Amino acid sequence: MTIRAITFDFWGTLFRDANGDKRHGLRVKALAEATGIPAEQADRSLREIMVYFLQKHLETQHTLTPSDAVGMVCAKNNLELDEKTFAYLAQCFGAAILEHPPEPITSALKAVRTAAERVPIAIISDTGFSPGRHLRVVLEKEGFLAHFSALTFSDETGIAKPQRGMFDRTAEKLGVAPHELWHIGDLEPTDIVGAHQVNSKAGLFTGVNNRYAETTRADYVLPSWRHFLEVLPTVVP
Repeated sequence: MTIRAITFDFWGTLFRDANGDKRHGLRVKALAEATGIPAEQADRSLREIMVYFLQKHLETQHTLTPSDAVGMVCAKNNLELDEKTFAYLAQCFGAAILEHPPEPITSALKAVRTAAERVPIAIISDTGFSPGRHLRVVLEKEGFLAHFSALTFSDETGIAKPQRGMFDRTAEKLGVAPHELWHIGDLEPTDIVGAHQVNSKAGLFTGVNNRYAETTRADYVLPSWRHFLEVLPTVVP
């Protein structure tokens, strides 16, 4: 099988969630100040919702958004917000990543740059509290954005990995067939299963999250981006 394009996940693959607690703190503060509920209650509500976001994503491949989070907070705490306050909180929840961004994983930028010198590359990423439009800003600030020929985020497509539409749409943008992709990500149920659903090659990145390393069905296991750079010439000559 000829590989004609490479796609990358964002979270746990190119970026590590180094400032998650700080982002959470901003959201707690905004929620408490806007609604008047105690900070402890805001903290507990948001933590419960974040767990639900991940569960919903893995079980139904449905992407929840910052607006969904505000709606859940309201339902959980019996709050009725006016339209302006609701929109303000959704904006605060989503934009927290801009104030406390994640950190690029060691050698990720070099891996992206080197891959882009060989074939077109793209992002295929699920989102949640942080929407695609803000992930674009993070990618640009860290020097990644210019190397990508396409960006596919689940909040913008209305579907999520492992649904094949995420991969089909990206392949179309890149001008290749879905089976000609090599997709790299850290989650077996979404990245690896999704790639194999379109008969593309799959690489499991374990540099941050190694929970699937022993059981994966990925075609390649990549412990680091240094390892990727060593393997790349054998996959894309």
